[in-house]
Amino acid sequence: MTSLRQVLIVKTSSLGDLVHTLPAVSDMVRHVPSLQIDWVAEESFADIPVFHPKVRRVIPVALRRWRHHPLQRMVWREFAVFREGLRASHYDIVLDHQGLIKSAAVACLARGERWGFDWQSAREPLASVCYHQHCAVAQGQHAVVRNRALAACALGYEVPTSPPEYGIAPPSLPRLVDYVLPERYVVLLHATSRVSKTWPKGHWIDLGATLAAQGWSCVLPWGNEAERLVAAELAAVIPCAAVLPRCRLRELAGILVGAGFVIGTDTGLTHLAAALGCPTVALYTDTEPGLTGVMAGRLGWARNLGAPGQVPTPDQVLLALREGTTV
Repeated sequence: MTSLRQVLIVKTSSLGDLVHTLPAVSDMVRHVPSLQIDWVAEESFADIPVFHPKVRRVIPVALRRWRHHPLQRMVWREFAVFREGLRASHYDIVLDHQGLIKSAAVACLARGERWGFDWQSAREPLASVCYHQHCAVAQGQHAVVRNRALAACALGYEVPTSPPEYGIAPPSLPRLVDYVLPERYVVLLHATSRVSKTWPKGHWIDLGATLAAQGWSCVLPWGNEAERLVAAELAAVIPCAAVLPRCRLRELAGILVGAGFVIGTDTGLTHLAAALGCPTVALYTDTEPGLTGVMAGRLGWARNLGAPGQVPTPDQVLLALREGTTV
């Protein structure tokens, strides 16, 4: 283990999945302080590994964009540049934290011994065929725990039982420029990737009205036009609420850090908020929080509410906030 020098992490997407891998990085460098870690990530999420000071280099990949235009010459030129950058270093371990066929294919392009989940552990079992070494990591555990276990297996140390350390230093993150945030604000992360994961608009309105009566201003981020319209609809009826301008990921991270607390659906930004140490309440309506819920770090506080078919109420959110924060 101590002879290891370079490790490549393959975890391309999505935002929350990358956040769930950060504690594994902290574990690895704790056991091998001189370790140099590179990371392959989708171009739209490349800022996430950068947040960790122990990640030396992020190699952006554009699989999501390339698959829509596979025959375009530009795509092949970009792929050639990516492959050249990926093969610029020889790694002691190429560690596929994703366990998918696409991530295993990326791992095969790198130079080094490939490690990953075994047939029973990988999300797509066929991916395990691409690895030189395999790790048995029990299914049914939280994603953070599985990622930490995979890293421990590959580097040869005991799986840590301590709270996860995401490694992000909040003071170093930039705040949004050219926009004056309210002095005392909360962030409502209403948007998510699937309609089935959304929280009812009426619940957002009721919750926002209660928070406004307690002296909080609600700010609502958005990522596309449909989300902006929903944010505007909510802000129009929630007292003291405002729609944020379009923000880059690093700017949103700075806004989350400055919030009194964050309330969000099952979306990557909610996981980022918890990783940053923000008091966070995550709302689940269609996914199992025991597997991919928010998990607070050593100094943070986070609470998961709801489950598939069990929509949390505004009162439950307020109760959780009272129990974990000073509202």
